[in-house]
Amino acid sequence: QVQLVESGGGLVQPGGSLRLSCAASTSIFSIYDAGWYRQAPGKQRELIAAITSGGRLNYADSVKGRFTISRDNAKKTVYLQMNSLKPEDTAVYYCKVDRPGPYHYWGQGTQVTVSP
Repeated sequence: QVQLVESGGGLVQPGGSLRLSCAASTSIFSIYDAGWYRQAPGKQRELIAAITSGGRLNYADSVKGRFTISRDNAKKTVYLQMNSLKPEDTAVYYCKVDRPGPYHYWGQGTQVTVSP
């Protein structure tokens, strides 16, 4: 079982920035793919950024050019740098890690609110 602890959420004004962190408990974090998801009230959870174990990146169109996902395998942590935040980015943000087999783990979620 892998524990994921997210941090960095909060209240920010439109145009501002936040950096989310997701720290994993596993010593083999480097072989996991990782992703950030978000779920706004009344909406389905959606994948917004992903990074594979090999470093390949993928972004949803809604965040491309504004958000950056990265990882530090030595610190067993995946990050989401969010710039130029908009009110529509308000959501609970979750990290997830995966590797082949029944190895899929979610963080507890962190609230991001973008409001004047």
